[in-house]
Amino acid sequence: MPDFAEPLDRLIQELKRLPGVGQKSAQRIAFHLLRTDAENVRRLVDALAAIKTGLQLCEACNNITNAARCHFCEDPNRDQSIVCVVEEPHNILPIETTRQYHGLYHVLHGAISPLRGMGPEQLKLKNLVERIGRGEAREIILATNPTVEGEATAAYIARLLKPLGMKVSRIAMGIPVGSDIEFADEVTMSKSMENRREM
Repeated sequence: MPDFAEPLDRLIQELKRLPGVGQKSAQRIAFHLLRTDAENVRRLVDALAAIKTGLQLCEACNNITNAARCHFCEDPNRDQSIVCVVEEPHNILPIETTRQYHGLYHVLHGAISPLRGMGPEQLKLKNLVERIGRGEAREIILATNPTVEGEATAAYIARLLKPLGMKVSRIAMGIPVGSDIEFADEVTMSKSMENRREM
């Protein structure tokens, strides 16, 4: 028997399906929505419906967009010759917040992970290879996550693109700014030494 009235309990159960939302958070959100006026709830419902009906993948880079091409691909001020490859659309934001990168993106929508049934054929690589084939890029920056899956994906893409004459680079990894060396694990320390630069 549910602890709450059926519609409220159903909402709590659905909210718990969201990543990072447990029982307590789901209850807080549900009770907040219960107290909120109907107009605010309607706007939320409309916004949720719109992401399923009004969004698609960019035909050039696979980023999420509400048009045929995303705003990065449509921006004439961006360097069209450099493409930064990321695993997921939300990986673009940390790169953009640096204000240092002015090229284009390519979103894979995953990483190679045999345990999850994700092989190279499940990655969105076709349009990247097509872009390179049309001579639209001179450098590919691999910005996959510093995980086993991300490293495997980066290595696979590098092996795929190098024979095409592409300059392929990998983002540097190592000790985060503001942390102490004594807390770094051996893999992070190893990457830090490997990616050192002359001063």
